[in-house]
Amino acid sequence: MAEEQAQIELYISVGDDEQNATIQAMLSPHDLERVGNKTLAQAHVTLPVMFTVLITDDEGIREMNQQYREQNKPTDVLSFPLLDRPLVNAPADQLWQPAEETLAGQPTTPTPAFITPPELITNLGDIVISWPTVQRQALEAGHNPLYELFYLVSHGVLHLIGYDDQNEAGYATMVAMQEAILQSLGQKASS
Repeated sequence: MAEEQAQIELYISVGDDEQNATIQAMLSPHDLERVGNKTLAQAHVTLPVMFTVLITDDEGIREMNQQYREQNKPTDVLSFPLLDRPLVNAPADQLWQPAEETLAGQPTTPTPAFITPPELITNLGDIVISWPTVQRQALEAGHNPLYELFYLVSHGVLHLIGYDDQNEAGYATMVAMQEAILQSLGQKASS
């Protein structure tokens, strides 16, 4: 039986047509599928899933960061999981907690779960990445923008399936997984 692969919807919207064309020329949805599938395999997620990647600009991600996280600044990546509980089995200090258990330890009103009909694949959610931030971070780290983009896609997928980096244990786990995933794909950090 063939292994199920993640289905990825890719949307690129980065301000101007020239930047969009540049990104489209260096990136194929197949590249992102490989990153997504390696990330899922590394996390031992075997059910068929899909997720969406939106590549935007600093202003677009700043607006989302303000709206959803109350942080009025651009960031590199945002993840919007549709699951009501983490999909992975890992220590609790490496995972995000269900919505009703968060917000400074105070109970919140649970958001209705996104329910996937049994005949459809599980929709993990959305990942939003700022292309200008990808370019800046790649330059600062001394590697190519594609490596940085793949690193952030892997990071976003890990968040969608349940990992969290709000403490040292979660952060260390996610970084180690992302680096192993990119290495397995033949991606090197240095340019």
